[in-house]
Amino acid sequence: MATPIHPVPNNPVRAAVIGLVEAIQDWLAVQFPGIRFELFSAISGTLMAMFCMYLLMPGEEGPKRFRVPPPKLPDEDVDVEEATIKCKDSDAIQCYAPATGKHLGFINPSTPDAIDRAISSAATAQKPWSTTTFAARRAVLRSLLQHVLDHQDDICRVACLDSGKTLVDAQLGEIMVTAEKLSWTLKHGEAALSPSRRPTNLLLMYKRNEVRYEPLGVVAALVSWNYPFHNFIGPVISALFAGNAIVVKVSEQTAWSSMYFTSIVRGALVAHGHSPDLVQTVVCWPSTAPHLTSHPGISHLTFIGSKPVCHAVAADAAKSLTPLVAELGGKDPFIITASAKKDMKRIAEIALRGTFQSAGQNCIGIERIVIAPELVMDFVALVAPRIKALRLGPSADVGAMISDASFDRLDALVRDAIVKGATLIAGGKRYAHPDFPKAHYYLPTLLVDVTIDMAIANEECFGPIMTVMTAKDSSAEALLEIANAPAFGLGASVFGKDSDPVVRAIVNGVRSGNVAVNDFATFYAVQLPFGGVGGSGYGRFAGEEGLRGLCNAKSVCVDRMAWLGIRTSIPPKVQYPVADQNKSWTFVKGVVEMGYGLTFGRMFDGLVTILKNM
Repeated sequence: MATPIHPVPNNPVRAAVIGLVEAIQDWLAVQFPGIRFELFSAISGTLMAMFCMYLLMPGEEGPKRFRVPPPKLPDEDVDVEEATIKCKDSDAIQCYAPATGKHLGFINPSTPDAIDRAISSAATAQKPWSTTTFAARRAVLRSLLQHVLDHQDDICRVACLDSGKTLVDAQLGEIMVTAEKLSWTLKHGEAALSPSRRPTNLLLMYKRNEVRYEPLGVVAALVSWNYPFHNFIGPVISALFAGNAIVVKVSEQTAWSSMYFTSIVRGALVAHGHSPDLVQTVVCWPSTAPHLTSHPGISHLTFIGSKPVCHAVAADAAKSLTPLVAELGGKDPFIITASAKKDMKRIAEIALRGTFQSAGQNCIGIERIVIAPELVMDFVALVAPRIKALRLGPSADVGAMISDASFDRLDALVRDAIVKGATLIAGGKRYAHPDFPKAHYYLPTLLVDVTIDMAIANEECFGPIMTVMTAKDSSAEALLEIANAPAFGLGASVFGKDSDPVVRAIVNGVRSGNVAVNDFATFYAVQLPFGGVGGSGYGRFAGEEGLRGLCNAKSVCVDRMAWLGIRTSIPPKVQYPVADQNKSWTFVKGVVEMGYGLTFGRMFDGLVTILKNM
């Protein structure tokens, strides 16, 4: 039995609460014999706080369960003839599993007419949706969160089949981050989009100012294939909560899973009596995409992809003056300062996960290890045997790449680095899996002695390659010289003692949109605004800024004391027709002096000028 809490109060409510805490402690004692009482108190207190928070939450519509069957696999377990999404004698998209080469099905691509119909249907559905309350929108997202948690196994397996990642990678990159985005929006979305009060000034003190965040209409998102569930549903969550409808152009590479993921969101809408047409999915060949990106029916575009494609998307969006948020990948540095020496084992573990998760196909994946010279040998000694031991396969350590399209490029980058002086310790070439000859695998690679003049130090790999770059000394300047060399600026990590001035200087000096200190990518996991600078794009999604970016920020200025008859009126001296230009001008000068004078004397003189020229 746990030690009881004394004294027991006479208040029945407090007694009930303390009794519940003791019951939790008793249960913990049975489940975890030998646990210390201090830990009892911490755990039971936390659980009690969570319970009280739950009781204090406003009563809203609870989640509703709905059923969406996962996509049916083909009856025959066969390999594709050619591991490509293009068919020889058809315009259809061939869907297959990159990790095995197994056939999944065919998807007919969207036509321009189909895109027009999708936008029209979304616009019709958006009108009533724009008038819904935040509580009604939360109800949909709450059911969606419950469905994701209840069916995370199905979602992970479908995402893995279509993208080649492992189940662990899917759990982290598809489910966890989606659950966080839903949870954050449920808790903080209304506060972000509620009208915000703004200050006034002396001359207009009788006015009340606010900014209202109103729906834009139909927005669109063009998302990448590396995390097919999360990349699809992330923009949907924000768009719906902001009162918009959304058209998502998914990648042809993951068309098969995207149909299932679309049905999940639509199922949540239907469960609460809303139109499924609020969410539309488009999958098309690149030649058709400009019809969407230049469409006048789209009020906002979010693009996740490569810089060359973004140039075309931005040009298309400009035709209809559609605002664009662009996230274009990065060359993220993982900076290890000299003061991190005692933390190297933990840092090495983080570096391995951040580099090789999803076979390195991560927008904020670790692309470069930038390290102080005195630590480089210790770091390489920690990671080299681990990288050499990594297994490849659908249920192994590292999954497949989405296709073989990048293999020649990766081979060339590795060869160029070796020719220019880098040392290849592991990998560096494609891998022919003995069980899956049509699959797409690249060996986990470790390159050391990489320098800023090498192509691999400046071009995004987007593959399972760890490059180690040693600074000339341990100063912040030397580390930043390497970190800031590429044109990209998406994310960064820096490791060292919290009190280390080198760490602080790097956080301030690194050119990126996001920085994690003594960690990796945590800025993404907590719904901070996400985006980059330079070659990594512009604009932000996620967080308050991301939600507000999907709205029309309408400035509203109203009378504060209209009930007293205090309102703006045009003074006689400046009413048309103006009787005396000189006196009118002097009068207005007095108004400016009174309203904006830096000293009381100047403001008083302005008042005198007004009175003299009335």
